[in-house]
Amino acid sequence: MKHPEFRLLWLPLLAACLVALSTQDARAQTDPVERKTRIEEMPKRLKGVDVDEKLSSQLPLDLGFKDSNGKDVALADYFKGDIPVILTLNYSDCPMLCSLQLNGVVEGMKRLDWSAGKEYRVVTVSINPGETTERLHKFKSRYMQQYARPGTEPGWAFLTGSENNVRRLADAMGFQYNYNEKREEWVHPAAILVATPNAKIARYLYGLEYHEKTLRLSLVEASEGRVGSTVDRLLLYCFHYDETEGRYAPVARNIMKVSGAIAVVLLGGFIAALWISDRKRKPALVT
Repeated sequence: MKHPEFRLLWLPLLAACLVALSTQDARAQTDPVERKTRIEEMPKRLKGVDVDEKLSSQLPLDLGFKDSNGKDVALADYFKGDIPVILTLNYSDCPMLCSLQLNGVVEGMKRLDWSAGKEYRVVTVSINPGETTERLHKFKSRYMQQYARPGTEPGWAFLTGSENNVRRLADAMGFQYNYNEKREEWVHPAAILVATPNAKIARYLYGLEYHEKTLRLSLVEASEGRVGSTVDRLLLYCFHYDETEGRYAPVARNIMKVSGAIAVVLLGGFIAALWISDRKRKPALVT
């Protein structure tokens, strides 16, 4: 992927910063009383289903699973120390939530100009210990067809394992889920996790939609700058993740620093150009 010259980087950066600042003011006017009224009593089947964030914690790489081809694998196989990993907990016969969530993941991935397996990996672990390899294979095929990028199949792994191993992974991730015997379904939170290349938890993303900017900056942040362009790294400097909003919000101080630096460089370049032009117009002195 080709990057623009550095002298043009300020254009998309300033445009993104200005748009973000204008939207931030609108979000800040949300009535806190209105937010409180949205909180209702949690249904019994959802009690104990939550995410206890464990940022910077190490994931247990020694856990063993089977992939969608029935091959024995370890979680360590997907953390090679080079690119970040998106980790999700779902299962194939989930009646609704898993489909909505993974559809959102796929749509977010499709908006990226990066591809699974190249700039990042995706690992989906089934929380159903009764998941069969056949069902898991169909599960993967469904979303790879939806993703529709040939050659990316190795970049998205679908795994199944023992209840003990899945629980150990979920506990390390901070994901709390339950089994509803009456409905015969697993109840789990709608969230995904972005981990660093060395398997440390970097970011939690919630909901059923994963916007391109949020997903992109999360991967850049998790990779510690090894993934993404210079513009991405500049944007990450100007935008920090806002947990209350579930997205990256602008940091005014950093934006001012970058804008000031750009202004100094542009002014210096302008003065230098005038000086060079003036020197060229003056006739050479004859001795």
